[in-house]
Amino acid sequence: MEAPLAVITGGGRGIGAAISKRLAKDGYRVLLTYHTSSTPAEQVVGEIVEAGSDGFAFKVDCSDSREVALLADHPWVKNGVDVLVLNHGQYHRIKADELEIEGLQQTMNVNFEGAFLVWKALSPLLTEKARMIVVGSQLGIRGSPHGADYSASKGALHAWARSLAQTYAPEGKRVNIIAPGAIDTSILAGDSEEKRREREESVPMKRIGTPKDIAGVASFLASEDSAYVTAAIIHVNGGQYLF
Repeated sequence: MEAPLAVITGGGRGIGAAISKRLAKDGYRVLLTYHTSSTPAEQVVGEIVEAGSDGFAFKVDCSDSREVALLADHPWVKNGVDVLVLNHGQYHRIKADELEIEGLQQTMNVNFEGAFLVWKALSPLLTEKARMIVVGSQLGIRGSPHGADYSASKGALHAWARSLAQTYAPEGKRVNIIAPGAIDTSILAGDSEEKRREREESVPMKRIGTPKDIAGVASFLASEDSAYVTAAIIHVNGGQYLF
């Protein structure tokens, strides 16, 4: 029998790459998308294939409905999507009181509307007990003085995903949200040593999270171990944010 399929947007770097490799290890075929650079995505696919699983990297601008339609037409998705991970996104540092409508619209277009477009295109192809995992953020709940547009987009994702979870629940499909804290990805790459130490000290566990920390939770949410979990926001932040 053909292995189940996981589609992961933004699966070529950071958190998305870690999730792609973890779900491949769990026995999924992985169709990952990337937007600007094929090299990291192809490297992830190479690792997946070398480990004995099937992987494919597909260029998609998730905010472009025409490109998303091509994703829905990919031959791998024709027999159904078992796991859909909405992970792509962008983050620009800008103070809340300096934000202009154009910047807000661009971020919402990529982070929120892009996720909606991918779901809309693939929803007819979701299998009977499909699992959908939305990568949100703790900032989508508590806000951010230097990333109001990002926080707004992630907050919208949270609310939309929870609404979708309630709609899908009677059908047996599940939708959950992972809200990462500070994770060691390109978003933190510009930190000075001092800023890095400040981040670590702000976390009760005294360390920055890794993409693998998020991938482990994604693996749980994709598995039958989480069969009675839906509409949940799972915080993965070392205890930094509690509510």
